[in-house]
Amino acid sequence: MARTLSLIGKLVLIPAIVVLARCSDPPAVSSVPAFQHAFATGATPWSHDRFDDAEDKFTFAIFSDLNGGEREGVFEIAVAQWSLLRPALIISVGDLIDGGSEDRGKLGREWDSFDARVLQAHAPVFYVGGNHDLTNQTMREVWAERYGSRYYHFVYKNVLFLVLDTEDYIDERMREIYLARAAALEVLDGDQPERARQMEYFQMPERVTGEIGPDQSNYFLEVIADHPEVRWTMLFMHKPVWQREDEPEFSAIESALADRPYTVFNGHFHRYSYTVKNGRDYIMLGTTGGGQNAGNDRSFDHLTLVTMTDDGPSIGHLKLEGILDKTGHVPAGGDSLCFQASRCGAGTLR
Repeated sequence: MARTLSLIGKLVLIPAIVVLARCSDPPAVSSVPAFQHAFATGATPWSHDRFDDAEDKFTFAIFSDLNGGEREGVFEIAVAQWSLLRPALIISVGDLIDGGSEDRGKLGREWDSFDARVLQAHAPVFYVGGNHDLTNQTMREVWAERYGSRYYHFVYKNVLFLVLDTEDYIDERMREIYLARAAALEVLDGDQPERARQMEYFQMPERVTGEIGPDQSNYFLEVIADHPEVRWTMLFMHKPVWQREDEPEFSAIESALADRPYTVFNGHFHRYSYTVKNGRDYIMLGTTGGGQNAGNDRSFDHLTLVTMTDDGPSIGHLKLEGILDKTGHVPAGGDSLCFQASRCGAGTLR
């Protein structure tokens, strides 16, 4: 959080200095209208001149799981496609590295690789932690050293963004989950999926829905109370903690949002689904390079584009195979890759 606030401070101060240095200059006001044409009167060959370019309108992109069996080259294609789409900002829903280790050297190399790739994007990329990113105490410490808080918020053009950590367990429970997960993955990697699914980790409710703690819940309750006038609230998390019926902490957040519009995005299951809950959209995203289930036709690589308007968000999902550059090809050499396992059998889900 401190790192983010420091960066924001720098971004605010620099323009302020420029303005002060130029305070004696007359303001540059353009009298040229944005839309010009040669028709003075009569009919015109267009529908109307109410351009869809409101000042507070903006588009942001979301990407989902790129790990849990990352398929080489897919995420790089997504990064190249961001450069074609040019969203104002980009945000994840977790599982950014393979992780699952207490080896700081390995974790550092994986985060260095991820950071280097996202730096190719024109827009800022906001991180959300998943179980691959935050599955033990060492990984929490590495995250804190590199990125600060595991949960945070920000406001952009009067839209409130809430970034949740669904791996928010007490230390003892986190250790239990980590050890059970590591044991199950060892069996799974040994090509014994049925045996792995009988093990302790696959019986844990946290494996499916995660958890958020009371401190995190209280943090977001205060944030929501401090921002009563925002035009929309967006929530981002890795695991669908909203599906856990006995989870009071997220239920409190939902209750605090009951009288305002909001939208929820999560990942984790590597397949797309759409749910209406509390009269709101709860959207589970597929993958952006992560392992896929060849038996599920809702498991596909995509980017999500959200355009904020006066009427609320307009949400569209773009499959990576359909985002082409000016030459008519998938950028970054993507024409030869498979983006949906049910069509070509690519990738395995861990």
